[in-house]
Amino acid sequence: MRSYSNPAAVLFDMDGTLVDSDGAVVRAWAAWAAEYGVDPQVALADPHGNPAPTTVAMLRPDLDAPGVAAAAARQLEFQYEDVADVVAATGATRLLAVLERSSIPWAVVTSADDRLAKARLDAAGIVPPLLLTFDDVDRGKPDPEGYVKAAAALGVDPADCLVVEDSGPGLAAGRAAGAMTAALRGLEGDVSLRDLDELADLIERSAPPAEHAEPAEPAEPAEPAEPAEPAEPADSIESESRAEPGRRHGG
Repeated sequence: MRSYSNPAAVLFDMDGTLVDSDGAVVRAWAAWAAEYGVDPQVALADPHGNPAPTTVAMLRPDLDAPGVAAAAARQLEFQYEDVADVVAATGATRLLAVLERSSIPWAVVTSADDRLAKARLDAAGIVPPLLLTFDDVDRGKPDPEGYVKAAAALGVDPADCLVVEDSGPGLAAGRAAGAMTAALRGLEGDVSLRDLDELADLIERSAPPAEHAEPAEPAEPAEPAEPAEPAEPADSIESESRAEPGRRHGG
């Protein structure tokens, strides 16, 4: 039976989960808020984990659809080049190594667009075997579409997957997909994690012990060979011939 410590696959959110990009996110939203006349504290307090258009629409409800699209694109522009302090999250490198050794597939499902996701993952030194971004879905988190698609691409049932998230919308998406959830930043999931090192410990402890080959039985010592009988001296035949002069050799 699958559990959060023995999943068929692990599906990660990116920002704040697999990648530590907090500084870049704060700077981008602060710069955008100043440009769009939004209180930076309000912008930064808005629910983390939503796609940019969703957050923009909440912060500027006066904008029409084209205005929201333009404002969201501008917000992303602030983020594309700001990757100087983007690194892998605590425990991420170790956890990915544990998944590799355990033959557990994994993917990244993010609300970032394709360009931003690749820039941040590259900065963090993480190359996911499967990446689904906001560009790959019709509906972003908290809709489960991204997680359902990722599970299908990996060939596993969403119910056997573990979704690792650090935001309310992301956890809601994982639950709606029918997956198990692991929550960071003090949020509630099927398991709540301090960091990704803790998940690595859980998966390592649940891994089956490595099988050891039975030691080969020692071979029985070979029977000692019997000593060969000594050969008759060569000159004995000649001496016999000389002793019987009347004997002839057949021709």
